Order: sequence, then C-alpha cells, then structure tokens
Amino acid sequence: MPARLILNADDFGLTLGINRAIAELHSAGALTSATLMANGPAFDDAIRIAHAQPTLGIGCHIVLTDGIPLSPPETIPTLLGHDRRSFRASLTDFFAAVLIGKVSAADIAREALAQITRIQQQGISLTHVDTHKHTHILPRVARPLLDVAERAGIPAIRNPFEPRWSIALGKSRILRRLQLRSLRFLQPRFLALPQIRSGRVVTTNGTLGISATGHLNSITLRAILDAMPSGIWELVCHPGYNDRDLDAVTTRLRATRDIERAALLVAFFQTSQQQSHPPNPPLPQLINYRDAAQLTAANR
Repeated sequence: MPARLILNADDFGLTLGINRAIAELHSAGALTSATLMANGPAFDDAIRIAHAQPTLGIGCHIVLTDGIPLSPPETIPTLLGHDRRSFRASLTDFFAAVLIGKVSAADIAREALAQITRIQQQGISLTHVDTHKHTHILPRVARPLLDVAERAGIPAIRNPFEPRWSIALGKSRILRRLQLRSLRFLQPRFLALPQIRSGRVVTTNGTLGISATGHLNSITLRAILDAMPSGIWELVCHPGYNDRDLDAVTTRLRATRDIERAALLVAFFQTSQQQSHPPNPPLPQLINYRDAAQLTAANR
C-alpha cells in the first residue's frame, strides 16, 4: 500500500483561535481531520465549522483527565479528582489510578459515551475517536473506549503508539523519547483487543509527531514526511493562534501552536501551489479516518 497520511489536529473546540486555525488549514489543503472536545469552551463554534466544512473528518477527542466531565459527577466517581467535580489534573495521577485498579471501566465508558453523544446530537458523523494526552495507550482505558466506539458506529480509533524512527526525529528531550519507547511494549496488547483484531474498529500503522509535540516546526515536519514508509499513518498536531482565549485555558502548548500552523502551511499548502516544483520525495496522499476505514475494509 502506498503511503497515506491523516493530518489530524487535536483540541478542536478548545478556543476560537484553535478553531480558526483548523478551518484555515483545512481550506488550504493542509489538514484533513480534527478531533473535537465535547466539553471544550468553543464547542459551538467548532460545530459550526464542522458543518461548514463537510470534507473535514471529525473525531471525538475524549477527555478523561484535566477537564470537566459531561456526566453528573456522582455517576463517574472513579474518574474524579480531589474536588469531586473535575477530572484528575495530573496525567501521572490518572495513570497510577488506572494501573492500581481505582478507575472503573464502566465510568470510562459512561463519560466517553456522553462526550460522543453530545457531538453526534449536533448532526456530526464521527470518523474516529482518540483521547486527550493519549490516555487510551493503557489497555484498561482502550478496552471500554473501543466498546463504546463500536456501539456508537464509529469506524476507527487512533493508534497511540509512535514508531521508533519517528520518535528519533521528534527533537524531544531524551526522557520523553525514553518514555515513548518504553510504552511501546503495550502496543501488542492494543492491537490484540477484539475490535481491532477483527477489524470492526480500524486503526493506523501508528501515529507520528507525538514526540514532536511542542517542537513541530517546518524542519522536523519535513524530516518526518521524508522518512515515512508505506502504509496508513496519522500525524498528530496542535495548530492554533496564541491569543487571549488561549491564555484563559490550561495548556502547555502556546507559542508552538503558531509554529505548527505555519509548518503545515509550508509543507502542504505552498507545495500544492507550486506544481512545477514538486517535493522530492513526493508528499503522501492525504486522507481522513473515514477514508482509512474504507481502505482497510477494501484490503481485508
């Protein structure tokens, strides 16, 4: 199979500036997909953009940490932090609670379904699911999410594992690279989950750019694209505008959102306008997750 790439922006619905960047990039041919936060402050604006740009694949960016749940707090007690109203703010605390069995699969499924349902009730046909901060890298999180995705008719899920060659190109700190490499031991368990093994919910060969989060400039992006082998891959990115709305939310990604937006435009929009000087090697074919599901089904 030739190289195909899903260009997915996370955090759709977090701020108006992020939404505007996603809309502009898709219009420029530099983005094919975005995952929408059902509990995001700019949710209504994101829904408006999704309806206005029907070729943009829309997934659900399921939030289980660092945010406010949609479910009544008393119905998902094992997902809550000390205030008993919001999720655990720390990813480390969430992972620890999952690993020692303090997080209920039923609570994960209930909140995931609430977030998916809110988007679907707005008339959006979801192409896939992923999770804020890649929490479904843990099998105890991925299992109930896949059950909910299948019941909700969602055809695909992010493969939260980055290949070694992409980790090496990500320019992240050595500790971050070691963490991502060490977590790869969980990938066989993820791929063995029933929905993925059977193809009822499809996934990609892997996700690129996780290690480059916060460092994804034009040079790093081009290096990743040049090294990409055949198969179906996702590039995860976080473009946006570093504006006052972004100052009002909790995120470590601020100035880098402008850098990622510019990098995507340089790599894809400008190249598409310069047909007389195509890149060497050529860019992969750009698709979204619905395309990926159809291609996977056709090749089974």
